[in-house]
Amino acid sequence: MIGARHGVVAPALVDGRTVRPAELKRALARSNKGFIELIRLGIARGGTIPPATWQNFPTDLVHFLAYFVAHEAHHRGQLCMLARQLGHRLPRDITAGLWQWKTRSRE
Repeated sequence: MIGARHGVVAPALVDGRTVRPAELKRALARSNKGFIELIRLGIARGGTIPPATWQNFPTDLVHFLAYFVAHEAHHRGQLCMLARQLGHRLPRDITAGLWQWKTRSRE
């Protein structure tokens, strides 16, 4: 919704009940591409993104990126909690590895 008027195409949604890992991986790659296009759009607009009707944060790129990092962290927390509630132990590189910024930046 943020970039649609400017040619940024939102990726198709997947069905969370039936999506297979390979399909989800492709969908995440499409989502990543769209997110990069939004950042490029913001840079081209002098550091701001176009506002959306639902948007509850400022339009500068710093706030935009901070909002989506927090949003993704929220969903990651939901997934980790659900896995634990179902009795699955997640590998340490998933639970603690996310916060290894130097390692992630080299990847």
